[in-house]
Amino acid sequence: MADESYDIIIIGAGPGGYVAAIRASQLGFKTAIVERDYLGGICLNWGCIPTKALLRSAEVFHYLQNAKAYGLTAETIGFDAKAVVERSRRVAGRLNSGVDYLMKKNKIAVIWGAASIEAPGKVTVRASTRAAPKGALGPGAYQAKHIILATGARPRVLPGLEPDKKLVWTYFEAMVPPAIPRSLLVVGSGAIGIEFASFFRTLGAEVTVVEVLPQILPVEDPEIAAFARKSFERQGIKIMTGARVSKLDKGGDNVKATIEDGKGGTLTLAVERVISAVGVVGNVENLGLERLGVKIERGTILIDGHGRTNVPGIYAIGDVAGPPMLAHKGEHEGVICVEAIKGLQPHALDKLKIPSCTYCTPQIASVGLTETAAKAQGREVKVGRFPFIGNGKAIALGEDQGLTKTIFDAATGQLLGAHMVGAEVTELIQGFVIAMQLETTEEDLMHTVFPHPTLSETMHESVLDAFGRVIHM
Repeated sequence: MADESYDIIIIGAGPGGYVAAIRASQLGFKTAIVERDYLGGICLNWGCIPTKALLRSAEVFHYLQNAKAYGLTAETIGFDAKAVVERSRRVAGRLNSGVDYLMKKNKIAVIWGAASIEAPGKVTVRASTRAAPKGALGPGAYQAKHIILATGARPRVLPGLEPDKKLVWTYFEAMVPPAIPRSLLVVGSGAIGIEFASFFRTLGAEVTVVEVLPQILPVEDPEIAAFARKSFERQGIKIMTGARVSKLDKGGDNVKATIEDGKGGTLTLAVERVISAVGVVGNVENLGLERLGVKIERGTILIDGHGRTNVPGIYAIGDVAGPPMLAHKGEHEGVICVEAIKGLQPHALDKLKIPSCTYCTPQIASVGLTETAAKAQGREVKVGRFPFIGNGKAIALGEDQGLTKTIFDAATGQLLGAHMVGAEVTELIQGFVIAMQLETTEEDLMHTVFPHPTLSETMHESVLDAFGRVIHM
């Protein structure tokens, strides 16, 4: 072991952890990062990135199937499930290698193994079952004045819905299917559940989604969620809300699910595979947190706005520090945490300005308050809407089914929230995020010139609509 002492040790090399490590190195801290499984964490290896590769393959397949609508001819259209998965894994591997390069470039020591905190400032690393990257340090005792926990989260398991990796999947198994099942039950309609429902339906599976709450995509604006639901149902996805899967009976190569419909009725659904997408829970176990007295609530670590726990010298960022459990939230928390340690006095993270994106077809993106939440705060609001069917670029793309919705404070003109469903809205939402960050008012947005023809014009028209000035509707 070359050196055992560091200024900062980060436990977990997912997006939050490795970004925090890079920023720490930039600020002159002697930095080490501990990882037991994958550089890049779940996001790069088994989450955000490889799922987008799968969804891209499905999207291209969809366009090939509908080539005639664009005046084109495509024959012998099909897909190779193995090749689709292999492409996704190559994409993940490329980014994994990229994180390894960034660690070396920024002179960050990579310690390979499973870490626990023995006392403030003291980390013990045990051997990992996975092969270490070239140049990584091994198990041992390490020291650091500051220890940042970035251990991420894992799929939540509900009694009776325990995954077996064969018939009942989590997102890990759903990402590498040996074949596309003919029928599929997705339990949970958050971003993970809906993305996989969209992927497998596009490739021909009969898909049923069961959601215990009355609305799919529960964190989204109800109007946007309702629009998305109609689109999913037109694609052939069966959706049951206010329902619960109470039992799974496994056969040799199928599952019979007992579903309570929320109205006193019960039905049985036979499918080839089940995806359990009922949320995630923070990885707080086996870290020594109970011994140290670190406060944990509802499976995640309690922190202040700068990542500090209740125990001096111990910090937490990302999924393990609570919702929203999004990679970009973890990255930003990592930067804030390290800059606060340096004494730069960064602003605490404002969670209302964190965008949320779901990469199904159609895409969904949002930031800020929903209309319901804004009204619940007692605010008088002005709401604008603009449908993609009134947008020239959307029509030219053959993607005219979508909606942009904006919510303003009626008294001040403050942009409170923006919610979108439609083609490429995951790329468009950042315009509203920047507007909120800069405290842009309706006046600023109305006087901003949006390029034509673009999908972004729906954003402008939605703002205009909120104040009675919409042009193309």
